[in-house]
Amino acid sequence: MGIKVFFNNSCSICRFEINHYKKISDSSLEWIDITNNAEALKITSRSQKELLRRLHVVDDGKVIGGAKAFVIIWSKIPKYKFLYKIFSIKPLFIVFHYIYEIVAYFLFLKNKNQLK
Repeated sequence: MGIKVFFNNSCSICRFEINHYKKISDSSLEWIDITNNAEALKITSRSQKELLRRLHVVDDGKVIGGAKAFVIIWSKIPKYKFLYKIFSIKPLFIVFHYIYEIVAYFLFLKNKNQLK
């Protein structure tokens, strides 16, 4: 069973990064756009706001969001395994987590008009 990645395709910055990952990843990652996607809400048991606020993955039945989701994605892409190794180190992960939260918050503000 692969990892499902829930991302906001209507965000130009998010789309750019995810499209890059799509090109270099294999079928172990399934890419799911959250834009107007009721099924994504059902699969993740997250609200539209929560999905819009952070990247999420479903890995082994667990819904994981934020920086940890990126670490999981990087662990599955050979070109980015080095990031997985770096940010799996706890102090570095904590720094990455806070930087991610700041960036994700501003992207959320930019895209919150998508909320119904």
